[in-house]
Amino acid sequence: MIHEPELIFLDEPTAALDPQSRRNLWDHIAALHAETGKTVCLTTHYLEEADALCERVLVIDGGRIVAEGNPAHLKSQVAGDAILLGTDRPEAAAEVLGTIPAVAELATEAHGLRLRIPEGRSVLPELLRALDHASIVPTSVEIRQPSLDDVFFQLTGRSLRDVGN
Repeated sequence: MIHEPELIFLDEPTAALDPQSRRNLWDHIAALHAETGKTVCLTTHYLEEADALCERVLVIDGGRIVAEGNPAHLKSQVAGDAILLGTDRPEAAAEVLGTIPAVAELATEAHGLRLRIPEGRSVLPELLRALDHASIVPTSVEIRQPSLDDVFFQLTGRSLRDVGN
């Protein structure tokens, strides 16, 4: 007789898998829960995976639970969209965009800026007009809604890649 546990623990199940195998395993995990009603506890450093598969997420930092909830609720606690703006003149762009009241956070990076703005899509035209007026040409623009990575960073002050350091 094969054991039929009600609770299944999977520790880093997709570590070192190629993207196709990873997606295939995601489908199997989701089907396992949907078809059997079994509770699946998943530990993962891949927060995209937790977002896709989990109904409830616990964020653990230094061995302590620092947040818990469903992924949508956790992401709603991050203030605003992230705008990643590529430019050859990040310092000049930061000076220009730092004057716009809607910009909640602004950080320069090697090849551009990272901004946090409530309702990023509605503010983007204003940002681009300000850059154009200052003769600063963006090389790329990306708007990202908050992710579980953003939640982790906001709660702990560091990204997952910094945890081992």
